[in-house]
Amino acid sequence: MESLAQRLAASPALACFSNPTEEGQSLAYSLSDLEGSMRVFLDEQLPKLADRAVQGEELEDLILDVREEFRHILYHLHDPAFFRALEPTHEWLALAEPAKK
Repeated sequence: MESLAQRLAASPALACFSNPTEEGQSLAYSLSDLEGSMRVFLDEQLPKLADRAVQGEELEDLILDVREEFRHILYHLHDPAFFRALEPTHEWLALAEPAKK
């Protein structure tokens, strides 16, 4: 990952940051974690969601696990300053309480 961090830090896209080396490291770490989370969702969770045999409490737990995986993805989209241009605030990252019935 250090090699990727160095390549990113040398990029003109990161030159505008006060510490391109640190931003390159942050971005490389986030990209690595994003890959892992996306693989978990695509390779493990999505096939289970499509499986009609997954029902009841198992389905409920799976849905909550998907939400947690996506929270992790959102964190890594917000953590590096480079990605903050996508959404400059982070209030939307707060977990809202579900509506009461």
